Amino acid sequence: MQVTNTIGRRKTSIARVYMTPGKGTIVVNNREFKDYFKSEIHQILVNQPFAITQQEGHFDVSIVVEGGGVRGQAEAVRLGIARALVEANAETKPALKKEGFLTRDSRMVERKKFGRRKARRRFQFSKR
Repeated sequence: MQVTNTIGRRKTSIARVYMTPGKGTIVVNNREFKDYFKSEIHQILVNQPFAITQQEGHFDVSIVVEGGGVRGQAEAVRLGIARALVEANAETKPALKKEGFLTRDSRMVERKKFGRRKARRRFQFSKR
Protein backbone atom coordinates (compact mmCIF):
# COMPACT_ATOMS: atom_id res chain seq x y z
CA MET A 1 0.00 0.00 0.00
CA GLN A 2 1.67 3.16 -1.23
CA VAL A 3 1.19 6.41 0.67
CA THR A 4 1.54 9.63 -1.33
CA ASN A 5 2.76 12.50 0.86
CA THR A 6 2.45 16.12 -0.34
CA ILE A 7 2.17 19.59 1.14
CA GLY A 8 -0.06 22.55 0.29
CA ARG A 9 0.24 26.14 1.50
CA ARG A 10 -1.95 29.25 1.36
CA LYS A 11 -1.34 32.45 3.35
CA THR A 12 -0.21 31.10 6.74
CA SER A 13 -1.95 27.72 6.42
CA ILE A 14 0.03 24.54 5.88
CA ALA A 15 -1.68 21.27 4.91
CA ARG A 16 0.15 17.93 4.90
CA VAL A 17 -1.74 15.43 2.75
CA TYR A 18 -1.34 11.64 2.99
CA MET A 19 -3.21 9.83 0.19
CA THR A 20 -3.68 6.08 -0.26
CA PRO A 21 -5.89 4.08 -2.65
CA GLY A 22 -9.19 3.37 -0.90
CA LYS A 23 -12.90 4.10 -0.61
CA GLY A 24 -12.88 7.91 -0.67
CA THR A 25 -12.82 8.93 2.98
CA ILE A 26 -11.32 12.32 3.76
CA VAL A 27 -10.12 12.98 7.32
CA VAL A 28 -8.88 16.42 8.42
CA ASN A 29 -7.12 16.65 11.80
CA ASN A 30 -8.68 13.32 12.90
CA ARG A 31 -12.21 14.58 12.05
CA GLU A 32 -14.48 13.90 9.10
CA PHE A 33 -13.85 16.70 6.59
CA LYS A 34 -17.53 17.71 6.57
CA ASP A 35 -17.32 18.25 10.33
CA TYR A 36 -14.08 20.24 10.01
CA PHE A 37 -15.16 22.38 7.03
CA LYS A 38 -18.76 23.19 7.94
CA SER A 39 -19.38 25.56 5.01
CA GLU A 40 -20.46 23.90 1.78
CA ILE A 41 -18.21 26.27 -0.20
CA HIS A 42 -15.13 24.99 1.67
CA GLN A 43 -16.23 21.38 1.15
CA ILE A 44 -16.53 22.02 -2.60
CA LEU A 45 -13.04 23.59 -2.59
CA VAL A 46 -11.57 20.46 -0.99
CA ASN A 47 -13.30 18.13 -3.47
CA GLN A 48 -12.52 20.13 -6.64
CA PRO A 49 -9.36 18.21 -7.65
CA PHE A 50 -11.22 14.89 -7.40
CA ALA A 51 -14.19 16.26 -9.37
CA ILE A 52 -12.00 17.61 -12.18
CA THR A 53 -10.14 14.31 -12.59
CA GLN A 54 -13.25 12.10 -12.04
CA GLN A 55 -11.52 10.25 -9.19
CA GLU A 56 -14.03 10.79 -6.39
CA GLY A 57 -14.11 7.74 -4.14
CA HIS A 58 -10.82 6.28 -5.37
CA PHE A 59 -8.51 7.53 -2.61
CA ASP A 60 -8.50 7.73 1.19
CA VAL A 61 -7.02 11.05 2.27
CA SER A 62 -5.66 11.96 5.70
CA ILE A 63 -4.82 15.63 6.18
CA VAL A 64 -3.04 17.53 8.94
CA VAL A 65 -3.68 21.26 8.57
CA GLU A 66 -2.60 24.13 10.79
CA GLY A 67 -2.39 27.92 10.81
CA GLY A 68 -4.48 30.59 9.16
CA GLY A 69 -8.22 30.72 8.77
CA VAL A 70 -10.78 28.28 7.43
CA ARG A 71 -10.66 29.55 3.82
CA GLY A 72 -6.86 29.51 3.71
CA GLN A 73 -6.83 26.00 5.16
CA ALA A 74 -9.36 24.78 2.57
CA GLU A 75 -7.27 26.21 -0.28
CA ALA A 76 -4.08 24.72 1.19
CA VAL A 77 -5.80 21.31 1.34
CA ARG A 78 -6.92 21.71 -2.29
CA LEU A 79 -3.34 22.37 -3.41
CA GLY A 80 -2.05 19.40 -1.41
CA ILE A 81 -4.67 17.04 -2.85
CA ALA A 82 -3.98 18.25 -6.41
CA ARG A 83 -0.25 17.65 -5.96
CA ALA A 84 -0.93 14.18 -4.54
CA LEU A 85 -3.15 13.29 -7.51
CA VAL A 86 -0.39 14.31 -9.94
CA GLU A 87 2.14 12.26 -7.97
CA ALA A 88 -0.18 9.24 -8.07
CA ASN A 89 -1.07 9.62 -11.77
CA ALA A 90 0.85 12.02 -14.04
CA GLU A 91 -1.96 11.98 -16.64
CA THR A 92 -4.09 14.20 -14.37
CA LYS A 93 -1.57 17.07 -14.48
CA PRO A 94 -2.88 18.93 -17.60
CA ALA A 95 -6.47 19.05 -16.31
CA LEU A 96 -5.42 20.25 -12.84
CA LYS A 97 -2.93 22.78 -14.24
CA LYS A 98 -5.59 24.21 -16.58
CA GLU A 99 -7.86 24.88 -13.59
CA GLY A 100 -4.97 26.46 -11.66
CA PHE A 101 -4.96 23.93 -8.82
CA LEU A 102 -1.21 23.29 -9.06
CA THR A 103 -0.24 26.95 -8.68
CA ARG A 104 0.77 28.07 -5.19
CA ASP A 105 -1.02 31.34 -4.37
CA SER A 106 1.83 33.31 -2.81
CA ARG A 107 -0.18 36.34 -1.66
CA MET A 108 0.41 37.08 2.00
CA VAL A 109 -0.75 39.76 4.42
CA GLU A 110 1.42 42.86 4.21
CA ARG A 111 3.21 43.59 7.45
CA LYS A 112 2.39 46.60 9.62
CA LYS A 113 4.91 49.43 9.33
CA PHE A 114 6.05 51.60 12.22
CA GLY A 115 4.53 55.08 12.37
CA ARG A 116 1.37 53.78 10.69
CA ARG A 117 -1.89 52.43 12.06
CA LYS A 118 -1.91 49.39 9.73
CA ALA A 119 0.23 48.34 6.76
CA ARG A 120 -0.65 51.44 4.72
CA ARG A 121 -3.25 53.33 6.75
CA ARG A 122 -1.85 56.46 8.34
CA PHE A 123 -2.98 58.11 11.52
CA GLN A 124 -5.50 60.91 10.98
CA PHE A 125 -3.85 64.19 10.00
CA SER A 126 -4.96 67.30 11.86
CA LYS A 127 -4.06 70.63 10.31
CA ARG A 128 -4.95 72.65 13.40
